[in-house]
Amino acid sequence: MAKKIINTALAPAPIGPYNQAILVGNMLYTSGQIAINPATGALVLEDIQTETKLVMENLKAILTEAEMTFENVVKTSIFISDMQNFAKINEVYATYFKEATAPARETVEVANLPKFVNVEISLIAVK
Repeated sequence: MAKKIINTALAPAPIGPYNQAILVGNMLYTSGQIAINPATGALVLEDIQTETKLVMENLKAILTEAEMTFENVVKTSIFISDMQNFAKINEVYATYFKEATAPARETVEVANLPKFVNVEISLIAVK
C-alpha cells in the first residue's frame, strides 16, 4: 500500500527527518505537534492554554490538508512535561471534540519534550 506525505504551510515545518503526517489508505498518522507558530517559526509558550490551543490548531491544519476534521480522529497521544497542567490542557483539548464521539487517548508525563515545550500531541484519524 502506498503512503502519501501530508504537509501544509499552515502547520510548522518538521524540525527533523520526518513529515507532518502520512496518509496510508484511509488512515492518517500525524507527527507530534508542538506550539510553533507556522507563520513565524517562533515557539509560543506564554501559558499552557495558549500553548495547547496552538498545538491543536496545528493539528487542525494538518487534518484539513488531508481533507479531514477532528470528527475523523480515532486516537490521540498527549505528552506533557508536568501532570499538574493536565486539567488546563484537557480544558482546551475538549473544545475540539464532541464528548460523545471523542477519540481514545493516553496522556503521559515525560521528562522533556522537543524544544523543552510543555505539551506535544499526535493523532490518528480515519476517513
